[in-house]
Amino acid sequence: MTQFVLGTNLGFATNRFPEADEWARIVSQEFGFSTVQLVADLLNPFWPDEILQSEVQRIREASARYGIRIDSLMTSTYTRVNHLMYPYPEFRQAWLRWFYRFADLAAGFGARAIGSHFGIMSMREVADPGSYQRRVDDAVSLWQQVSKHAREVGLEYIFFETMSIPREMGWTVAEAKMLRERVNADAGAPMYYCLDTGHAPHPDERDPYLWLRELASGSRIVHLQQTEWGHSRHWPFTDEYNAKGILSADKVLQTLVDNGAEDIFLAFEISHRERYEVEPNVIPELRESARYWRRHVPQDGEWSPPTPAAAQ
Repeated sequence: MTQFVLGTNLGFATNRFPEADEWARIVSQEFGFSTVQLVADLLNPFWPDEILQSEVQRIREASARYGIRIDSLMTSTYTRVNHLMYPYPEFRQAWLRWFYRFADLAAGFGARAIGSHFGIMSMREVADPGSYQRRVDDAVSLWQQVSKHAREVGLEYIFFETMSIPREMGWTVAEAKMLRERVNADAGAPMYYCLDTGHAPHPDERDPYLWLRELASGSRIVHLQQTEWGHSRHWPFTDEYNAKGILSADKVLQTLVDNGAEDIFLAFEISHRERYEVEPNVIPELRESARYWRRHVPQDGEWSPPTPAAAQ
């Protein structure tokens, strides 16, 4: 039986709710979730040790107070950078050390994994076949090093998110499979996919359910966003957006189950623009999205389709 855990990525909290006590309260009391994906924008390994440790303590205390479990750690908006595919070797090595420290932090929280996008190439390097191949080869080797450190500190796996343009990597199903296979050929902790229901970028692969079908068995995390064809809108799952969006919870879940998914953390990755009219809607729309998904995943754990009446 496929196991689903429903929760949220904490990107929504970046700069709005950076206080650990506040985001933990919101997740627990407003959304009714107990599982989160902590993002590096809220706990960045580049911070000085004393600042990191004080924030780690705040997060531990808030998580204990509100019954929050940290499933995984991931890069986010501010940390969506070239990292292990940076053009200069000294930067790649700095980011390798960053990921080691990220793994250490994750292990300290009892999290299962760390991850990010695979890496981002510069426009110059992606246009040159020789540079492109060298950068991919280097990134595979660096991720293998990260995976071995992750295993040493007790993490279950590492992951990368399939992205939306060629230089961000994993923008086709075939490329995503190739990257994972190459890393896992000499990995410590195995690498899995983090899928996103809005990331179906290739012109011939615009159907998000194609990605769910093809990559379900190699996935451990699915970022949930409502969207429309050919876009990654990061809309909430409210009545308004569900009426014009292309995703339905029951079809997402059944597609994953039918194609070999075994253990999936379903994490909201819903974004709101910084606009005067939008700000008051952030919590209400996330709360409504949580209610919508809880009708389809009534409780975390082994999943069976809810009755039609319960899913209404």
